[in-house]
Amino acid sequence: MHLSENEGIEGNTFVVTGGAGFVGTALCLELIRRGADEVRSFDLRNDSPWLTTLRRNGVVCITGDVSRNEDVEKALQGADCVFHLASYGMSGKEMLQAGRIDQVNINGTCHVLEACNKHGVRRLVYTSTYNVVYGGKEIVNGNESLQYFPLDDHVDPYGRSKALAEQLILKSNGSPLKKRDGKKLYTCAIRPAAIYGPGEERHLPRIFSLGQMGLLTFKIGEPRVKNDWVYVDNLVHALLLASMGLLDDIPGREGTPVAAGQAYFISDGAPVNSFEFLCPLIVSLEYTFPRLTISVPTALTIAWIFWGIYSLCYPWLNKTWFPRPLILPAEVYKVGVTHYFSILKANQELGYIPIVKPEEGMKTTIRYWKEKKKAELDTPNIFIWLYITLGMSLLFCVAFIPLPYLGPLKWVRWFGILLFRSVRNLQILFYVATLLHVGEAIYAYFLAQRMDQANARGWFLQTFALGFPSLRLLLKRAKQ
Repeated sequence: MHLSENEGIEGNTFVVTGGAGFVGTALCLELIRRGADEVRSFDLRNDSPWLTTLRRNGVVCITGDVSRNEDVEKALQGADCVFHLASYGMSGKEMLQAGRIDQVNINGTCHVLEACNKHGVRRLVYTSTYNVVYGGKEIVNGNESLQYFPLDDHVDPYGRSKALAEQLILKSNGSPLKKRDGKKLYTCAIRPAAIYGPGEERHLPRIFSLGQMGLLTFKIGEPRVKNDWVYVDNLVHALLLASMGLLDDIPGREGTPVAAGQAYFISDGAPVNSFEFLCPLIVSLEYTFPRLTISVPTALTIAWIFWGIYSLCYPWLNKTWFPRPLILPAEVYKVGVTHYFSILKANQELGYIPIVKPEEGMKTTIRYWKEKKKAELDTPNIFIWLYITLGMSLLFCVAFIPLPYLGPLKWVRWFGILLFRSVRNLQILFYVATLLHVGEAIYAYFLAQRMDQANARGWFLQTFALGFPSLRLLLKRAKQ
């Protein structure tokens, strides 16, 4: 399929559900660049970091929930084409919230289909997932002829819900529209690989958080395991080609559009071991790359333990203060078992060729995250936090709390007296340590005022709590 880059875009109105997310924002901005008459971002989040950028570039930002039919109908009124990106439950603790996953991914898709039919929307492009056909069994160079993975065998509700939603989308292809006599709704599905790029907000920040805490301790699976990744610009390119593939008014191409009712795997076309792929990024941010490798069965055992623990904590999963699980079963299968797919069908029918090579995409991603890290407070790993805070707390207890009230900490005082000869010396040690922390914190504050003013208060508080391990990070940044 060879069309101009603005075919079906200029003069048209587009709605992007999930438009305030990472991919949604990139898609909205590209639609604006290519001359769309109006682009609407429809998203539940009103605190997305991308909203300012979207509004500044002329995107209409609508706050609403795809699981609410009235919100969807209002957002889609007058649209020519809809990109349905909104989803829930892809990673982390969201994966356990089955009720909300079904509300967004299944009910939300039904609402989008109903609104398209009601308002006469001609084109609907759905962003699906590899998980509709993959569930933990090895797939080498798979293609779109693969059957859907059995619904009852999915290890998480996300994959099951996306499979159901995709089938709803594709079965609705060719349905007649209520408001356009003789016109039809044409639909297709894009199945992207793991997405990366500057600003990616699901996978990479979670990995970096573990790296910063010192918990990025192991790799999963054998080095020969390969998976697909897709750079964000390549995915946006594929989504736009898919929307063009649903046009039925191109001269000389009468009849059913080429992409109507079809699904397409989209990736960079370069399968690679995920840990090998992410190594340059992790090392560039000065996090320790894991050397220990554990088998998939061992990783699954750990993952199912986390699944059980977090299932018991279900009422608190949507709380921002509740920590993310280290890993869950579906994530083990994503990185520990080979599964990659051919992009031949997308190439032949849509004309899809990755416009950014993986090497270039990774370089751009590294530059972005290095700059972002410079703007944030460097933090020692969790083991240093525990060592110093618990150490100072123990020292205070054994130095100042009367012996009858120490309980099981009596042995700590006895050991301290053995080393420092008296309780008085323990008290002096605590005073000296505290004064050192205060002095280092004051020095850190004034140093940060000169070279990292935005985080000066954070450097002061962190150095007051941790002392030299925090100050060392600031001195290292100052040297750089």
